[in-house]
Amino acid sequence: MVNEVLRRIRLEEFLRDALPKEDGRTKLLPTKALLVLLRNLLVSREPIYGLGEWAVRYAPDLLGLTEGEIKLLNDDRVGRSLDKLFAADIASLVLRVAAHVVKEFGLRLDELHNDSTTVSFFGAYLAAAIEGQAFGRPTLAITFGHNKDHRPDLKQLLFILTVTADGGVPLHFRAQSGNVTDDVTHRDTWDLLCQLTGRRDFLYVADSKLATRENMAYLHQRQGRFITVLPKTRSEDAAFRSLVCREQVTWRLLWEKTDEDGELLDRYSVSEQPATSTEGYRLVWYHSQRKAEQDALARNGRLQRAMKELADLRHKLQSPRTRYRQESKVAEAVAEILASCGAETWLVTEIQRKEEETFQQAHRGRPTKETQYTRKVTTRFDVTWQIDYLRMAEEARSDGVFPLITNVTDLSELELLKTYKRQPTIEKRFSQLKTDFEVAPVYLKAVHRIQALLSMYFFVLLIEALLERELRGAMERNGIESLPLYPEGRPCCWPTARRLLDLFEPVQRHTLTYGKRPAEVLVTDLNRVQRRLLNLLGLTPNHYGQ
Repeated sequence: MVNEVLRRIRLEEFLRDALPKEDGRTKLLPTKALLVLLRNLLVSREPIYGLGEWAVRYAPDLLGLTEGEIKLLNDDRVGRSLDKLFAADIASLVLRVAAHVVKEFGLRLDELHNDSTTVSFFGAYLAAAIEGQAFGRPTLAITFGHNKDHRPDLKQLLFILTVTADGGVPLHFRAQSGNVTDDVTHRDTWDLLCQLTGRRDFLYVADSKLATRENMAYLHQRQGRFITVLPKTRSEDAAFRSLVCREQVTWRLLWEKTDEDGELLDRYSVSEQPATSTEGYRLVWYHSQRKAEQDALARNGRLQRAMKELADLRHKLQSPRTRYRQESKVAEAVAEILASCGAETWLVTEIQRKEEETFQQAHRGRPTKETQYTRKVTTRFDVTWQIDYLRMAEEARSDGVFPLITNVTDLSELELLKTYKRQPTIEKRFSQLKTDFEVAPVYLKAVHRIQALLSMYFFVLLIEALLERELRGAMERNGIESLPLYPEGRPCCWPTARRLLDLFEPVQRHTLTYGKRPAEVLVTDLNRVQRRLLNLLGLTPNHYGQ
């Protein structure tokens, strides 16, 4: 199944053209080694040093190798193949492959979704702390930044991905240094997408980092179309929420979202008052019932965490060995707790100053009537807090409210909302990158090899998405609502590539030889579900594994 997708996207041909030419001394072509690495990442995700041991368990011809070549696989050869890939023009390679995939699979390019995630690194990586060069090409800096895995203690690289709304197929990928912020990446990404699609009128959907004055103006002035979320830091957000708190906003029911069984999932409303941003772009305000519940739970969670940390601080203040001897340090600790929990507006704190008197003998010896004592005054501090229920009630009125900003005028409020609600498709790809394919930890030290490896992960995500799109499309064309892919034959409405590959993992091929007789090839008999899946993918079950 994987080989069929590889054949259709012609990845071997594109790699062969992109990589530097090899001389006759090369025993294992880098193209072949890279394709074995790709299959490994997709099927098993073994460390590179274990690639050779993994490959010998599979039929060499299905890995594109001969019996002699499979013995040549080791971490050194694969590492040098990654060197060759980095020395090639990875950006141009990705564009050429994506352009061919669009034509081969008939992908629709009218709506593209962009987002980024971080790849965390467990190590110092001192040699990669700053950007440099290798093989005449720039290398990235593995360094600290805003970690989206909530691991500020780890260094990182930025993994930027763009997918189609048509099946969530990855269309473009870029890696950036770990300290690069998302807001500075959108203009270059949009330019490359224009080059790839050959058009400017596609709908570019991204998160709130796109909503800067410079980014939106750049796209708008070049006939680009965008949809994004207005950040809470904008003045328009505070002004509208103030109107909501004063009950000066009229809402109209827009959409009752239900699941496949007709159960209500969410209820969306839209503000009746038309609005624009300070730049003049269209601003649409929505209210989500489910988001309102989540906002209330999140606020209560932050409040409880803040009070717990304040209680811990109070316990430290009461300790005889406390380090907080100055009021300024206590105030700094309180402010840090409130800021980290985001509870500054809900808790009113007070630092209380107390003086404790102690008396100690002026001289040594047994105390008598004439013993003199010295008075010592120690200043201690205590913290008390109160919940500002009135302020919390005011903020609760704007729970579930979120604004979309766009320069698109030909879509209704409902179409805008549904378009943005397809953004989680790219989050699914990031989830698969970090769970199914375990992008971290990365068992490499050289940053240029890591960059090449990340490009291989892009191709892995591409193949996975195409497998899912082909299978789901075949189900839709044949009127199949679900397949019994889960244990005990339970139905699956949206098959994933991971589940598909796992179902075929037990299939084995055995080759029997006896004297000079022709070799006999025996393949595990496929069950009914496996045969049905192969037919849906356009493959012949009787040829599987041969």
